[in-house]
Amino acid sequence: MPAPTRTLILIKPDAVQRGLIAEVLGRFERKGLRVVGLKFVVPTSEQGKAHYAEHAEKPFFPSLLSFITSSPLVALALEGDQAVPVCRNLIGPTDGRSAPPGTIRGDFGLSKSNNLVHGSDSDASAEREMNIWFPEGLVAWKRCDTAWAEPN
Repeated sequence: MPAPTRTLILIKPDAVQRGLIAEVLGRFERKGLRVVGLKFVVPTSEQGKAHYAEHAEKPFFPSLLSFITSSPLVALALEGDQAVPVCRNLIGPTDGRSAPPGTIRGDFGLSKSNNLVHGSDSDASAEREMNIWFPEGLVAWKRCDTAWAEPN
Protein backbone atom coordinates (compact mmCIF):
# COMPACT_ATOMS: atom_id res chain seq x y z
CA MET A 1 0.00 0.00 0.00
CA PRO A 2 1.44 3.41 -0.93
CA ALA A 3 2.18 5.79 1.91
CA PRO A 4 -0.40 8.55 2.33
CA THR A 5 0.61 12.03 1.23
CA ARG A 6 -0.32 15.43 2.62
CA THR A 7 -1.60 18.68 1.17
CA LEU A 8 -2.52 22.15 2.33
CA ILE A 9 -6.02 23.52 1.88
CA LEU A 10 -7.05 27.08 2.72
CA ILE A 11 -10.76 27.72 3.14
CA LYS A 12 -10.45 31.34 2.08
CA PRO A 13 -12.09 34.43 3.57
CA ASP A 14 -14.96 34.43 1.05
CA ALA A 15 -15.96 30.88 2.01
CA VAL A 16 -15.69 31.70 5.71
CA GLN A 17 -17.81 34.85 5.28
CA ARG A 18 -20.44 32.87 3.38
CA GLY A 19 -20.69 30.19 6.10
CA LEU A 20 -19.22 27.37 4.01
CA ILE A 21 -16.54 26.03 6.39
CA ALA A 22 -18.44 22.87 7.37
CA GLU A 23 -19.57 22.15 3.81
CA VAL A 24 -16.05 22.43 2.40
CA LEU A 25 -14.39 20.50 5.23
CA GLY A 26 -17.06 17.81 5.04
CA ARG A 27 -16.37 17.15 1.37
CA PHE A 28 -12.73 16.39 2.12
CA GLU A 29 -13.57 14.21 5.10
CA ARG A 30 -16.27 12.28 3.21
CA LYS A 31 -13.69 11.56 0.53
CA GLY A 32 -11.66 9.76 3.20
CA LEU A 33 -8.97 12.38 3.79
CA ARG A 34 -7.69 12.75 7.34
CA VAL A 35 -7.33 16.16 9.01
CA VAL A 36 -3.81 16.37 10.46
CA GLY A 37 -3.80 20.14 11.00
CA LEU A 38 -6.56 22.74 11.38
CA LYS A 39 -6.43 26.44 12.28
CA PHE A 40 -8.90 29.31 12.21
CA VAL A 41 -6.74 32.38 11.74
CA VAL A 42 -6.56 35.87 10.33
CA PRO A 43 -3.37 35.63 8.26
CA THR A 44 -0.57 38.08 8.82
CA SER A 45 0.86 39.99 5.90
CA GLU A 46 4.02 37.88 6.26
CA GLN A 47 2.05 34.63 5.94
CA GLY A 48 0.21 35.95 2.90
CA LYS A 49 3.42 37.11 1.24
CA ALA A 50 5.16 33.79 1.95
CA HIS A 51 2.19 31.78 0.72
CA TYR A 52 1.84 33.71 -2.54
CA ALA A 53 5.57 34.42 -3.06
CA GLU A 54 5.50 33.17 -6.67
CA HIS A 55 3.03 35.97 -7.51
CA ALA A 56 4.95 38.80 -5.80
CA GLU A 57 5.91 40.55 -9.06
CA LYS A 58 2.51 40.21 -10.71
CA PRO A 59 0.16 43.20 -10.94
CA PHE A 60 -2.63 41.42 -9.02
CA PHE A 61 -0.41 40.61 -6.00
CA PRO A 62 -1.50 43.58 -3.83
CA SER A 63 -5.19 42.71 -4.22
CA LEU A 64 -4.44 39.02 -3.62
CA LEU A 65 -2.59 39.88 -0.40
CA SER A 66 -5.34 42.26 0.69
CA PHE A 67 -7.98 39.56 0.13
CA ILE A 68 -6.19 36.71 1.91
CA THR A 69 -5.50 38.87 4.99
CA SER A 70 -8.93 40.57 5.05
CA SER A 71 -10.75 38.11 7.27
CA PRO A 72 -10.34 34.75 9.01
CA LEU A 73 -9.60 31.66 6.97
CA VAL A 74 -9.26 28.00 7.83
CA ALA A 75 -5.90 26.37 7.17
CA LEU A 76 -6.12 22.60 6.80
CA ALA A 77 -3.46 19.97 6.40
CA LEU A 78 -5.01 16.83 4.95
CA GLU A 79 -3.55 13.36 4.56
CA GLY A 80 -4.59 10.50 2.31
CA ASP A 81 -3.82 8.52 -0.81
CA GLN A 82 -2.64 11.00 -3.49
CA ALA A 83 -3.89 13.91 -1.37
CA VAL A 84 -2.86 16.69 -3.79
CA PRO A 85 -4.68 15.46 -6.93
CA VAL A 86 -7.65 14.16 -4.96
CA CYS A 87 -8.16 17.56 -3.31
CA ARG A 88 -7.65 19.49 -6.54
CA ASN A 89 -10.33 17.35 -8.22
CA LEU A 90 -12.74 18.05 -5.36
CA ILE A 91 -11.98 21.79 -5.53
CA GLY A 92 -12.40 22.17 -9.31
CA PRO A 93 -10.97 24.73 -11.75
CA THR A 94 -10.07 28.25 -10.57
CA ASP A 95 -13.04 30.06 -12.10
CA GLY A 96 -16.14 29.05 -10.18
CA ARG A 97 -18.37 30.31 -12.98
CA SER A 98 -17.13 27.54 -15.28
CA ALA A 99 -16.18 24.84 -12.76
CA PRO A 100 -18.24 21.66 -13.10
CA PRO A 101 -21.13 20.97 -10.75
CA GLY A 102 -20.13 18.60 -7.97
CA THR A 103 -16.86 20.43 -7.32
CA ILE A 104 -16.56 22.92 -4.47
CA ARG A 105 -16.01 25.83 -6.85
CA GLY A 106 -18.66 24.56 -9.28
CA ASP A 107 -21.28 24.36 -6.56
CA PHE A 108 -20.40 27.53 -4.63
CA GLY A 109 -17.96 29.67 -6.65
CA LEU A 110 -19.14 33.04 -7.91
CA SER A 111 -16.04 34.36 -9.68
CA LYS A 112 -12.44 33.69 -10.61
CA SER A 113 -10.81 35.86 -7.95
CA ASN A 114 -13.00 34.92 -4.97
CA ASN A 115 -12.75 31.19 -5.48
CA LEU A 116 -13.34 29.87 -1.95
CA VAL A 117 -10.46 27.41 -1.58
CA HIS A 118 -6.74 27.10 -2.16
CA GLY A 119 -5.22 23.66 -2.67
CA SER A 120 -1.53 22.89 -3.09
CA ASP A 121 -0.63 22.11 -6.70
CA SER A 122 2.15 19.58 -6.00
CA ASP A 123 3.70 17.61 -3.17
CA ALA A 124 6.59 20.10 -3.07
CA SER A 125 4.22 23.07 -2.84
CA ALA A 126 2.24 21.28 -0.13
CA GLU A 127 5.37 20.82 1.97
CA ARG A 128 6.39 24.47 1.54
CA GLU A 129 2.90 25.74 2.31
CA MET A 130 2.36 23.49 5.33
CA ASN A 131 5.57 24.92 6.81
CA ILE A 132 4.08 28.43 6.48
CA TRP A 133 0.75 27.61 8.10
CA PHE A 134 1.79 24.84 10.51
CA PRO A 135 5.38 25.60 11.62
CA GLU A 136 4.67 23.75 14.88
CA GLY A 137 4.05 20.51 12.97
CA LEU A 138 1.06 18.27 12.35
CA VAL A 139 -0.82 15.59 14.26
CA ALA A 140 -0.23 11.95 13.34
CA TRP A 141 -3.24 9.66 13.84
CA LYS A 142 -5.33 7.03 12.07
CA ARG A 143 -9.07 7.04 11.53
CA CYS A 144 -10.95 3.96 12.67
CA ASP A 145 -12.15 3.42 9.07
CA THR A 146 -8.61 3.42 7.64
CA ALA A 147 -9.03 -0.11 6.34
CA TRP A 148 -11.92 1.09 4.13
CA ALA A 149 -10.67 4.58 3.29
CA GLU A 150 -7.17 3.76 2.04
CA PRO A 151 -6.37 1.63 -1.01
CA ASN A 152 -5.24 -1.98 -0.71
